[in-house]
Amino acid sequence: MSLPGGVRAGTVLAALGVVFGDIGTSPLYTMREAFGHAGRLELDELHVLGVLSLVFWSLTLIVALKYVVLIMRADNKGEGGVLALAALALGSGGARGDARRILVLTLAMIGVGLFYGDAMITPAISVLSAVEGLETLDARLGDYVLPIALGILLGLFLLQRHGTAMVGRVFGPIMAVWFTVLAVLGIGQIVQNPSVLRAIDPTWAIQFLAVEGLHAFVAMGAVVLCVTGAEALYADMGHFGRQAIRVSWFGIVMPALLINYFGQGALILADPATVESPFFHLVPTWGLAPLILLATLATIVASQAVISGVFSLTSQAIRLGYLPRMVMRHTSEHEMGQIYIPRVNWLLMAGVLALVVTFGNSSGLAAAYGIAVTSAMGIDAILAGLVAVWLWRWCRLMSGLVFGVLLCLDAAYIIANSLKIPDGGWLPLIMAAVVYLMLRTWFRGRQVLATLRTADAMPIDLFIRSATASSRCHRVPGTAIVLCSDVSVVPSTLLHNLKHNHVLHEQVVLLTVKTDDVPRVPIEQGLLVRDLGDGFWSITAHFGFTDVPDIPAALRAASVAGLTVDPARASYFLGRETLVPSTRDHLGQWEERLFISMSATATDPTAYFGLPPNRVIEVGTQVEV
Repeated sequence: MSLPGGVRAGTVLAALGVVFGDIGTSPLYTMREAFGHAGRLELDELHVLGVLSLVFWSLTLIVALKYVVLIMRADNKGEGGVLALAALALGSGGARGDARRILVLTLAMIGVGLFYGDAMITPAISVLSAVEGLETLDARLGDYVLPIALGILLGLFLLQRHGTAMVGRVFGPIMAVWFTVLAVLGIGQIVQNPSVLRAIDPTWAIQFLAVEGLHAFVAMGAVVLCVTGAEALYADMGHFGRQAIRVSWFGIVMPALLINYFGQGALILADPATVESPFFHLVPTWGLAPLILLATLATIVASQAVISGVFSLTSQAIRLGYLPRMVMRHTSEHEMGQIYIPRVNWLLMAGVLALVVTFGNSSGLAAAYGIAVTSAMGIDAILAGLVAVWLWRWCRLMSGLVFGVLLCLDAAYIIANSLKIPDGGWLPLIMAAVVYLMLRTWFRGRQVLATLRTADAMPIDLFIRSATASSRCHRVPGTAIVLCSDVSVVPSTLLHNLKHNHVLHEQVVLLTVKTDDVPRVPIEQGLLVRDLGDGFWSITAHFGFTDVPDIPAALRAASVAGLTVDPARASYFLGRETLVPSTRDHLGQWEERLFISMSATATDPTAYFGLPPNRVIEVGTQVEV
């Protein structure tokens, strides 16, 4: 069945199960934190309607206008996310000059770091907030909240290696039921107190801010919880397309969220005692157990969406050269985006479980939540503004007005959340800083390494003439595939092999892999094959940042250019570089140590590039960085 815009109903249902899990579970804790420990607001009409007005306009301006309408226009061949947005800015032609490129790259790396900081907190606070509903059912069950939450999260991470293909089929229906329940529960309270709908008027938010003054920023630090997960709408655009996400948001998700928030507001006005857990008080006692179960399932969906997002972003960062190679397993034969990265999974699991044990409850985690999300949103606004000028050809005044206003709104929430830094907000910032330093160090280290490799290297044309003219160099049957970073100079692996064995294969192929700033590159279109003469060839294989670099497939595709290679019978020469610190000032002392440590953890290129293990020859070299 097709919906408006030609979107299939099945696609919309699937989008509900992946894209909206995080933002869809925000009603569990947003109003509670705004009026509870975090906000400590009075429970009168001005404050309740003021908070509801802030929620309404935050969802409208930040999520609906900024992300769904504007930023989702900036798709990189269908893909979204901060790295895709940065790639658009870099490839637009407007990022000429080192200063502009450095600005975009720095913003992208900070954005990735902030996403990781947010990704640790989201599963912890989501699952905890759902399981805490047991305390509403029976206060004596409070002692079981922590063990149950830990068990759910542990099981979720342990199941990652099996993939999410089977579980994913039930995610959509679960979230469809969840959003339906949100709307029904909210309507039940709004009918009893329809006056809460006056909060749509922005003057209530203005009055609230005027009365509360600086204390309003404390409350805004809790209100911002209603938009957490907004960046996922853009990041997951490549899975479902912008139209399906827009239909889902405006047709199902946004109405259900607003109805539920207004319903909670009506309940708080009618019975202030329910403020300690307004969401679970929306149902009578007999409905608590089913609601807690549904909420727990919804938070598992939200957690899975974040974990999958971490895997996807890590994969992109590796392809683009921001992180060392890692083992990546594809868990679906049909969906290339479903991957599992063991190292990231276990590190994320350790971080999430540690947070649950350390903070103990969702209110404690709420203090740490928000600063990373709002900062990431601010970076998205800046990059989108640059894309609007450089790629969409907006005039600077128009871009400044539109994205400048949205950035001011982000800045207000960033300031509000900065007040929570002493109470736990420092945690995602430290996490983001560590990730940023790792990304920056690896990126700079690779640049230094590439410079050192080519600094004293012999041009390949000169090498071919001298090698073929030498009587000491013997040609042996077969094909040698030499992986290198630059096909214009002689790889050290080839020189070492010739130096020690005094032989060259009849056919020598220099092959380098390049990752482009686009999600996918058809393998036939991504090959640049050159016949260098005397049996020497060069191949530059371009892949997208979501592609799997398959060297044997690239060699087979090179046959259209006249190169005949049997990937199963060729010999593959790889360089095994041992990095050691140097006295030169290429990198700082701590950067050298970090880069060398990260390099030591890089996955074997044989598996990464899909090479036949019994045909690989590794040649060791030592490089001073």
